Amino acid sequence: MPSCPALVVAAPASGQGKTTVVAALARLHARQGRKVRVFKCGPDFLDPQIHAVASGAPCHNVDLWMCGEDDARWRLAEAARDADLILVEGVMGLFDGDPSAAELAQRLGLPILTVIDGAAMAASFGAIAYGLKHYRPGTPLAAAFANRVGSDYHAGLLKESLPADIRWMGHLPRDDEAAMPERHLGLLPAAEIADLSARLDRMADALAKTDAAALPPPVEFAAAGRPALPPLLAGRTIAVARDAAFCFLYPANLECLEAMGARLLFFSPLADAALPACDALWLPGGYPELHGARLAANRPLWDALAAHVAAGKPALAECGGMMALFETLVDVDGGEHRLAGLLPGRVSMQKRLAALGMQEVALAGEAPLRGHTFHYSRAECALAPHARATKKQGAGDGEPVWRVERLIASYLHLYFPSAPAAAARLFS
Repeated sequence: MPSCPALVVAAPASGQGKTTVVAALARLHARQGRKVRVFKCGPDFLDPQIHAVASGAPCHNVDLWMCGEDDARWRLAEAARDADLILVEGVMGLFDGDPSAAELAQRLGLPILTVIDGAAMAASFGAIAYGLKHYRPGTPLAAAFANRVGSDYHAGLLKESLPADIRWMGHLPRDDEAAMPERHLGLLPAAEIADLSARLDRMADALAKTDAAALPPPVEFAAAGRPALPPLLAGRTIAVARDAAFCFLYPANLECLEAMGARLLFFSPLADAALPACDALWLPGGYPELHGARLAANRPLWDALAAHVAAGKPALAECGGMMALFETLVDVDGGEHRLAGLLPGRVSMQKRLAALGMQEVALAGEAPLRGHTFHYSRAECALAPHARATKKQGAGDGEPVWRVERLIASYLHLYFPSAPAAAARLFS
């Protein structure tokens, strides 16, 4: 049974600083020569990019619904075999979501460090930490860490407020020079933060002065092997868009396709005028709305994509990838851009969040593929939906799924390991 020091870093809400603390911990221990593996609870693309840079290794997602408990168990057990430290960043607040980060920690036996923004409080810090630990019996919350603290005196007030059964692990001061820049979908992608390495080092230096810098106790992980996947994509070449406009890729999805025999070739719709020679195509999510003019100008690429679809070859377009396939994309400033034109209609950015949540969809009689939706745009498509996703929670239909020849397009970000055979069917 593999064991490794491990910790879930959670918070009472979003915006408390847990990404900062996880990235700083990962950077600190990686600089000291340790192998650090970071996981992100929930369906997130942006925080994992930061953690991959901080730790020097891919950051995988774990979620008891989208990914599944078995998926989480084998990934953590595999990491524990050669890592010196495992960090799992929670999602939103500790008890938000169903299942929540608290449930994941409890099921997998992982201790929790809660990060709390202490900027505008004193003794209430202890009340919040106490409530997180005792709100549900069995929650393995072991320690608390304060973020955005004004002074050592302020830190002392926060420390004194903690109950005896919650350890104080230290604090970070408010530091705008180390904070991660954001925009409408969350943090900026790691590749767009020019001074990311300097910010990570600055945070790691500050964290090194706290008790949180010590390794947590080892955790035993139940032995669980990587699942054997059938070679359903043997001999198939899949072209995958990957650049600043299309950057939302789960590492697990790439691994899943390769484990089923696929050869992956990456290309840039922003820079490349042609598709690689391929049997199938994948346009993942990202930020086409920020690159509308450059994408619209690359007519040869969209002509090649149209020829690919007209030839009956399979293609998958997710969220931002789907947006680029409409006739018209209206960006955040109201500018209109003529894009691929494979989907009749237009997609328009808006200031309000249009959809958020876990969903699943069954296609062609296969097992449902699970994933999530999160977007600030609305699509008006003249096609009747080929299928509709089902929401995990809440009433009403999920996202529509459109089909043109072998092209499948929707707002859903799919997690391929949730149903590998169904994922293979999309590309075979």
